[in-house]
Amino acid sequence: MLILASRAGTLPISEGIVMLIQFLVGGIVSLCNITIHALVMTVVVRVARASGTKKRNHPSLRLITTMIATLSVLMAAHVLEVFVWSLAYSIVDAAPAGTDLVYFAFVNYATLGYGDVTPVEGWRLLGPITAMNGALMFGWSTAVIYDVLQKTMMISYDTTATE
Repeated sequence: MLILASRAGTLPISEGIVMLIQFLVGGIVSLCNITIHALVMTVVVRVARASGTKKRNHPSLRLITTMIATLSVLMAAHVLEVFVWSLAYSIVDAAPAGTDLVYFAFVNYATLGYGDVTPVEGWRLLGPITAMNGALMFGWSTAVIYDVLQKTMMISYDTTATE
């Protein structure tokens, strides 16, 4: 029997229940991040497509500004998602006292795995769940970057061909 500790107190709980609770918390946080990412991705793609409909004289400048804006917004989305994980870690006391939770969340989300901070025993699955969530979000961002780059280049070449 394990003891699950959080701000609400400590509870003696069987290992199966502890694992289920970790998956539930990890799933809820992952869904929050998927929602954030979906909203940001929708805005990025719509803005990139809308900006591509305007005729510009400098296709290279269009490409550069579109990619800088796209990557900046995606980086901000990832940072926000890391903060969501650090908030979850704080709520459930997933890391040892005195741990920099944002750093801990970044290490897990980016799948760095430094190992200098490890979760407390009752919350060990949150690290791998965070890493899985981060890997999926990075992959999704990569797909959107490719889509935006491809569409921007197609529009740039079409504009260049008619000028």
